[in-house]
Amino acid sequence: MAKSCKGLAEELVKCLSESICVKGEKRSIRDCTGEKSPCIPSECVGLRETYFNCKRGQVDMRARIRGNKGY
Repeated sequence: MAKSCKGLAEELVKCLSESICVKGEKRSIRDCTGEKSPCIPSECVGLRETYFNCKRGQVDMRARIRGNKGY
């Protein structure tokens, strides 16, 4: 269960590293992850929300019993 969000995290980093926020503005991935900027593609925003829900599922006791919906 600890690694069930690993694939999402890797895809999110890959998506953000190819975005204008990182390439064009020369900002770090961490800086671009936290904000809702128009230079971040909608695919990355969707991946960020999915990753957040995956991490939240690791803390939710009901999901811990059933298992997190892996990637």
